[in-house]
Amino acid sequence: MVTAFAPGRVNLMGDHVDYLGGPVLPMAIDLGTTVRLQPGGEVVRLTSAEVAEAAEVALEVANPSGAQPAWARYVAGVVAELRPAVGGQGTVETTLPVGAGLSSSAALELAVALALGFAGPARELALLGQRAEQRATGVPCGVMDQLASAAGIAGSALLIDCATLSVTPVPIPDWLEVLVVHSGQPRALSATAYAERRAECEAATAIVGPLPRASLAEVEALADPTLRRRARHVVSECERVRAVAASRFDRSVLAEALTSSHASLRDNFEVSTPALDKLVSQLASQPGVVGARPTGAGFGGCVVALVVAGSAGRADVGDRRSWVVRASGGARLLPVS
Repeated sequence: MVTAFAPGRVNLMGDHVDYLGGPVLPMAIDLGTTVRLQPGGEVVRLTSAEVAEAAEVALEVANPSGAQPAWARYVAGVVAELRPAVGGQGTVETTLPVGAGLSSSAALELAVALALGFAGPARELALLGQRAEQRATGVPCGVMDQLASAAGIAGSALLIDCATLSVTPVPIPDWLEVLVVHSGQPRALSATAYAERRAECEAATAIVGPLPRASLAEVEALADPTLRRRARHVVSECERVRAVAASRFDRSVLAEALTSSHASLRDNFEVSTPALDKLVSQLASQPGVVGARPTGAGFGGCVVALVVAGSAGRADVGDRRSWVVRASGGARLLPVS
């Protein structure tokens, strides 16, 4: 029996810039997905306590997006990319909320790949997972989620340059806690305007060049107001990532970055929602909270609040689900018990 674990991730700063080659600052978290697999046979069959119907995928699968039930598409995407010599039967367990923006799909992809025999560096595991997700969903996602899960380092956020895929650990200071709160609004990226936002950014790129290296003056000269707003978010968000990482989470730098990132996601990129806006406002006004912002792609899901250590347990989140998360190590095989 092979056992593989892959963590989810929370993005502290840098949303909608990874697919443009910008810098991001996520961290792998101590919530994740475990796959236990007994190798053998010509299909991959996994069951989950969360879903009644099993995922059963033939090794020669050609169209991962057509697999049923829906969660089997991610398994099929991995099988189509990895092409393992043998399949297997096993189980999937997860402590991650699904559809919350904490990369439950990336964690599933990487855990399945490791259980099926992937052996290689974190970067290659992440790229395989990215390709699998794109094949499974048709969403042109970036590589941040998979790389954060694959390359996680306990106690540190990861400064990832998505142009080169270089990863630099940025230690989380002892005075800081990370609180994740679900807005109560689930979402699936395939049902959102994610692909439309990426296309708008690529249209802006065709005019001014790579947005992570563009200046605000260059993007403000764009004639189309929609492209101008989208590009403004990307340029300013990249600046926020660099500032927070360079300051090593200086409190004043962090507070300003969290506030302006939420405003930009709401006004420039238009991926926040009334539920997210209300939750950010509620959290940001509480004692001990440095700031809060939507995390992940938006359109629903979770808000991340960075708080003074000891304050997370006292935060008023109402009846919403919440988690105090810690920076975790990356995807890995677990010892056989």
